[in-house]
Amino acid sequence: MQFPRSHLALIGLLSFGLCSFVIAKFNTDPAEDRFSNETVLLDISDTDQLAHELIGAPEEIPQAPVAPEPVKKPEDDWRTVHTAVKPGDSLSQIFKRVGLSPRETYLVSNSKQFGPRLKSIFPGHEFQLKINADNQLMALTYSTGPLDTLEYVRQGDEFVSRQITAEPERVTSYRHGVIDHSLFVASQRAGLSDGLTMRLAQIFQWDVDFVLDIRPGDSFYVAFEELYLNNEFVGDGEILAAEFINQGEHYRAIRYQNNNGTYDYYAPNGESMRKAFLRAPVEFSRISSNFNLRRVHPLWKTVRPHRGIDYAAPSGTPILAAGDGKVTHASRTQANGNYVVIQHGEQFVTKYLHLSKFARGVKRGAKVSQGQTIGYVGATGWATAPHLHYEFLVNGVHKNPRTVSLPDAKPIDAAEMQRFRAHTVEYSNLLDNYKNKISVALAR
Repeated sequence: MQFPRSHLALIGLLSFGLCSFVIAKFNTDPAEDRFSNETVLLDISDTDQLAHELIGAPEEIPQAPVAPEPVKKPEDDWRTVHTAVKPGDSLSQIFKRVGLSPRETYLVSNSKQFGPRLKSIFPGHEFQLKINADNQLMALTYSTGPLDTLEYVRQGDEFVSRQITAEPERVTSYRHGVIDHSLFVASQRAGLSDGLTMRLAQIFQWDVDFVLDIRPGDSFYVAFEELYLNNEFVGDGEILAAEFINQGEHYRAIRYQNNNGTYDYYAPNGESMRKAFLRAPVEFSRISSNFNLRRVHPLWKTVRPHRGIDYAAPSGTPILAAGDGKVTHASRTQANGNYVVIQHGEQFVTKYLHLSKFARGVKRGAKVSQGQTIGYVGATGWATAPHLHYEFLVNGVHKNPRTVSLPDAKPIDAAEMQRFRAHTVEYSNLLDNYKNKISVALAR
């Protein structure tokens, strides 16, 4: 162990002074005064003073700083509750389960901007609640998925809300399937989720009836996005390009953002994949009764024209507006049950009968968009089982919804055709390269 040089010098000086003191005492002091406590301590004190003057004060050993006591914050007493939305849950039921009062439910659900979003919650979504010692809600987060979260923070007797959206990494993936039974079976075998399969069917629904037109040997190719957050897969993104081959006919669709900022799917020549109307405005399991002007009514056993198509589907299945238009009737009669009538411009009218209930906001005078939910399948009125009775009128004359010629949706504007073609070539090449790889793999 090594001592500091100043300490060594001090020890040496003290030793020298002590020796000098002893020698001097033996030579000059009387015998009775030698080595008395007082004289030794006095001389040592003088020597210490001299050493201090020569080499300065000894170094002080630094002391560790004393950490201040942590200040306790109010949120230290808050409890955190995690809960998932169960089927049939409402916000008030969840708050009651965790011990919050109806007043807390009212305050947060009526907060500005995002409060109304809490009035429509869905099973599987996640809540995190922070509750203080007085059993008041201080903060809430509502996660509708891995990318989207609504946050509510208490300020007095109000809540301030905001939406937080995480930006995922987007990776382009490809799938190919051959149909031997149904689109859904082939898609599952190819590794597509049910959600992507539904979107694939929606893109081509105006050209292909996926219930009645599908044949064994039909196939599809699709390029789509997979979403990753922190290197973890969190879901599927958009379909970028797709091709469907039905009975030898090829249909190709490319996703494109118009100059007005909206996205839609177009054929490579710029024609919209959409028609002005949906062929079938409900996801049905089968057609229980076709358009037939000489049908025998199942209840009255008399010949009564059936001026529409009956789509059998489970009760509660969403019914969609077949096209953009204005609601002229949302009412109830003994025969029709709950029904909706939509006017589409001057020529076209669509009718929807036997609904279990109307969708929120659907009433006379309301404007609706194609694909918007207007009600739900039921068996009201003269219905023997849950189904949608759907009628299509052109200039006041009933037409068969499955065979009537439908007007096309608006194509790509000529002013942006050059931009569209550049975009189309890029995604068509991606799809063609993938098809070639599949062909080579199958040829081996």
